[in-house]
Amino acid sequence: MNCKITRNAAKKIKEIMEKEDTQGKTLRVYITHSHGDHAHYGIGVDEPGENDAIVKTDKDIDVLLDRNQELLDGVKIDYLYIPKEGFVITNPSKGNHGDH
Repeated sequence: MNCKITRNAAKKIKEIMEKEDTQGKTLRVYITHSHGDHAHYGIGVDEPGENDAIVKTDKDIDVLLDRNQELLDGVKIDYLYIPKEGFVITNPSKGNHGDH
């Protein structure tokens, strides 16, 4: 499984992961809902489960992805400041370039 994290997202994720309540936990990307050939994604912190892959990224951030969810393989985590500040998770490898 693969996951890409942009520079902006890595900076915000590292800020979140330095907080006391996230100690011992790992970043998780999950599917909030899917329909057709694409999904909508969420992000949080969690502990690994038996179906999880711990994916190493080039930003020194590990990400939990459920191996049973094909639409998680290849996700890209970005952090945008405009038009609205926040995380944006897409999966370009599956043809998903953003919510509609």
